[in-house]
Amino acid sequence: MTENPHVSGSYWLETAQGPDRATLADDIEVDVAVIGAGVAGLSTAWELARAGRRVALLEAERVAAGVTGHTTAKLTALHTLIYDKLRRTRGPEGARLYARSQSEAIERAAQTAEELGVDCDWERRSAYTYACDPARTDELRAEAAAAREAGLPASFVTETGLPFPVAGAVKVTGQAQFHPRKYLLALADDLVARGGQVYEHTTVVGLEEGEPCRLTTDAGARVTARDVVVATHYPVFDRALLFTRLSPRRELVVAGTIGADRDPDGMYITPDEGTRSVRTAPHGEDRLLIVTGEHFTPGTGDTRSRFQHLSDWAAEHFPDVTLTHAWATQDNDPTDTVPLVGPMHPGAHHTYVATGFGGWGMSGGMMAGRLLTAQITGEECAWSELYDPRRLRSTVREAPSFLKHQAQVARHFVGDRLRPPPPVEALPPGEGAVVRADGDRLAVYRDEAGHLHALSPRCTHMGCLVAFNAAECAWECPCHGSRFDTDGKVVQGPATRPLEQREI
Repeated sequence: MTENPHVSGSYWLETAQGPDRATLADDIEVDVAVIGAGVAGLSTAWELARAGRRVALLEAERVAAGVTGHTTAKLTALHTLIYDKLRRTRGPEGARLYARSQSEAIERAAQTAEELGVDCDWERRSAYTYACDPARTDELRAEAAAAREAGLPASFVTETGLPFPVAGAVKVTGQAQFHPRKYLLALADDLVARGGQVYEHTTVVGLEEGEPCRLTTDAGARVTARDVVVATHYPVFDRALLFTRLSPRRELVVAGTIGADRDPDGMYITPDEGTRSVRTAPHGEDRLLIVTGEHFTPGTGDTRSRFQHLSDWAAEHFPDVTLTHAWATQDNDPTDTVPLVGPMHPGAHHTYVATGFGGWGMSGGMMAGRLLTAQITGEECAWSELYDPRRLRSTVREAPSFLKHQAQVARHFVGDRLRPPPPVEALPPGEGAVVRADGDRLAVYRDEAGHLHALSPRCTHMGCLVAFNAAECAWECPCHGSRFDTDGKVVQGPATRPLEQREI
């Protein structure tokens, strides 16, 4: 077992580079413009191109390199503990529609990988939600029964392939895992082959709804489209105030090699211990162990110590692992459990959104592609109402989660301003903090050479104060999850404008 590795970047990005694609420089006109080239945006654009639409896919950075490029890449309809809750809150039919929509997305991916001849390390695996505490077995039994009632091949078991005992687990057979970048880069290539246009380093900063809709990029190019899909993970255009119904969550990942004989032969997750998720991937004659967990709100706590906790857990439970990679990912949890996919707001006729996948963006993003394509092309989809962002009944019914999220946002917005800032002189190299300098608050990073980089600490999304993540060397907003590099450039939305530069 090696020491806790430095944040190295995603294994998926390292092992599937992908071609450089052009930046949009001229005005264009298409049937549909899709903003965001993660799994949801790519799946939507590809499905629309297959349906005969002229599509432009616009990505602020690189294709499948954001949240999608930092996933654990499980393709499963077993989303921790969800079906018993759905059965109670959305009724048995709602739970069945959820299971069916997610399961069909997985089979669509299997069919597509075979059709395109993609070597994406596709493997069928059983998925497990487990607990080590015997007090949770009744909860697991209820979840297994609800998942089975919803149509999944689910059962309650007490034996798994994990190298430690569990009190019980929900097991669903016939699920899958894959290399997300290899799959999605092939999808992008096929999209282009079908006449679609893919642009990288193209940040959309303006949306004018109408017939047609018009988009404006940071370089001044304009896109005219009948329909627009916002698939930027966290909506960069939020006419329905969806940010009030989304809670950002950051999770850490460590990965390293183990012998093939140590493979636990499954995809595992537990809601305990700050979440622990385990799977493996092909790695020559060995296997790559991937462990995820330590979830937290962006901009809160010591990320370095969290990486250490996760590394220690991996070493304790898989003593032969040699850790080689460490990275992080980010998810948005909807306050009423189900993703928000469909028309952007009550008055929307040609604008759509896909967000709030709650950590299950692989199957959720593929589901969103099929759902949005059906809505744009005028087809029927059985689960349109389930995922409709305009829904109100479930939001009211699950109001405690909504109110808890708003209380957390208010606590950061007010409380972070009341906390006494440290003096800038106290900053060691490689660290950052919101400090008091020249009578004002500044977000200051001291680089390894000792030079200071000063920014406004106010997030350009809603004005919350950012905090520094030393492990990933980034400024993070604890209210809605925007992230910025040490020079203020947007790394992750919903913010679209950089932090303002300051002198110190």
